[in-house]
Amino acid sequence: MTDTLIDRRDLAFQLYEVLDTESLTARERFREHNKGTFDAVLETADRMARDLFANHNRAADQHEPRFEHGAVTMLPEVKRAFDAYAEAGFIAGRYDNELGGMQLPETVMAACNGFFTAANPGTAGYPFLTTAAANLIRVFGSDRQRRTFLPHMLSGRFSGTMALTEPHAGSSLADIRTSASPTGDGHYLIKGAKIYISGGEQAITENIVHMVLARIKGAPAGVRGISLFIVPKFRVDEQGALGERNGVGLAGLIHKLGYRGTTSTALSFGDDGPCHGYLVGEPHQGLKYMFQMMNEARLGVGFGAAVIGYRGYLHSLAYARDRLQGRKPSEKDPESPQVPIIEHADVRRMLLAQKAYCEGGLALCLYGARLVDDQHTHPDPDRRREAGKLLDLLTPIMKAWPSEYGPKANDLAIQVCGGAGYTREYPVEQCWRDNRLNPIHEGTNGIQALDLLGRKVWQDQGHGLQLLLQAMQRDLEAASSERCQPWALSLSETLQQAVRVTQSLGQALMSGNPDRPLANAACYLHLFGHIAVAWMWLRQANAAVAGLDTATDDGERHFYLGKLQAAQYFFHWELPTVAQDLVLLRNQDDTCLTMRPEWF
Repeated sequence: MTDTLIDRRDLAFQLYEVLDTESLTARERFREHNKGTFDAVLETADRMARDLFANHNRAADQHEPRFEHGAVTMLPEVKRAFDAYAEAGFIAGRYDNELGGMQLPETVMAACNGFFTAANPGTAGYPFLTTAAANLIRVFGSDRQRRTFLPHMLSGRFSGTMALTEPHAGSSLADIRTSASPTGDGHYLIKGAKIYISGGEQAITENIVHMVLARIKGAPAGVRGISLFIVPKFRVDEQGALGERNGVGLAGLIHKLGYRGTTSTALSFGDDGPCHGYLVGEPHQGLKYMFQMMNEARLGVGFGAAVIGYRGYLHSLAYARDRLQGRKPSEKDPESPQVPIIEHADVRRMLLAQKAYCEGGLALCLYGARLVDDQHTHPDPDRRREAGKLLDLLTPIMKAWPSEYGPKANDLAIQVCGGAGYTREYPVEQCWRDNRLNPIHEGTNGIQALDLLGRKVWQDQGHGLQLLLQAMQRDLEAASSERCQPWALSLSETLQQAVRVTQSLGQALMSGNPDRPLANAACYLHLFGHIAVAWMWLRQANAAVAGLDTATDDGERHFYLGKLQAAQYFFHWELPTVAQDLVLLRNQDDTCLTMRPEWF
């Protein structure tokens, strides 16, 4: 096995040769930085992740948090890792200097967080949730709310959660029942129950700040009547001093297949005493506000799935290089030495698939992080708006594609390791268990598919899709090398077919009955996900061809040739699989739609 979390050479390639992250230093917000400071932060993240997060990953999986005497007990290493992450400035890394932040680009922060997730997804969940909850308060909270909570969350003294899901409603937020009754004293009384709340109770921070969706009495039905509230575990004054316990109770811990180091909790509000909640922004606008945190989380889920897949890939690659077994088919002498299993073509197939999935998913998510930077800091206002539209369109794909193919990579890693991979003595089985959550949480992949085809593609009269096609066209035109031209042609042809089927689905949706065109939304998500990742591989291939022209040693040449071979794998083995999706979508196949429950 290996202690490498993410290949630093690959990360440098993605950041500097594909995304030109160094050019961000010309922008006002990042002017204090340079490539040297970016690399130093990445080096710190890599080292801390290996030393403080990876060191208890297996132990946290084997000894998950326990609910004892009304409180959570957990490994002390989790708190040490969280505190070190906070003290190093990573919770506040993307925030303004005035808030104690480092004003780092989202692209760099995403790469840094990739190390921590790859090392220990369970422990990494606590600071990541805190960062996103703090950002929700920063953008939509009142001045008083920002003063009261933000400094303590960014320093790691308080943690944060998002509390959406309820036992009876699941992903259907329109059906939530948690209520908020006004008191006239500057707060509401919250009453209800939430489930599957990650980090909802723990033994790490002094306080936990829950971002809770609830309905004010008399609010409209459905999503239009949802408001957002800050509900702390302990009430605090404006200076952040802790007061009495708020009425948030831990009803129990939920025991998961993976991600065992992050507590998954059932919480009650208002059962153990009055539960004070503080309205964020305007009444009935809570879901609109919460979508900021949800979309940040969706990008984080996709990125996490890619790097957990990557971690398993590196483990299986190291195993395949060392494990001696069998001989090549051309070797007839049974007395000849056995070869490392990486010499077998089928093992190389499984390794290439993992490489294609994980490095492709990583490229897609880093591209999303770069869109975040462009949305907020590009000097051209039009480019900022365009980046936001592209990001909005691609978010379902960036969440769902890596969270489908990251676990597939982990499954292949288990297969490469053979019987050893299926045992708990080897880490790849935990990678798969941890990663299996990602297609489920922050909106299942089925929900992402409905969001993409039912809403995102058509927003602003399809402007986001037009921007995506223009961005892809620039890279198709840049693929002028002999190696890349056939791949560009393949992608262009597939893209044209996808546009035509999108137009036909749009006409069907406008007919007034969306059930049939949306019945195969998962096929549409797979189609556009594969097109997006093929695009990422074409971008990488273009950069690799340029790198080969200037490579001065074998190590660099091998790196670039490996990139080109993985691109070839994706274009030869993966992109053609969308042919089935195109047929099903073109015909608006009704197999699943017309199947009746009583026939099962």
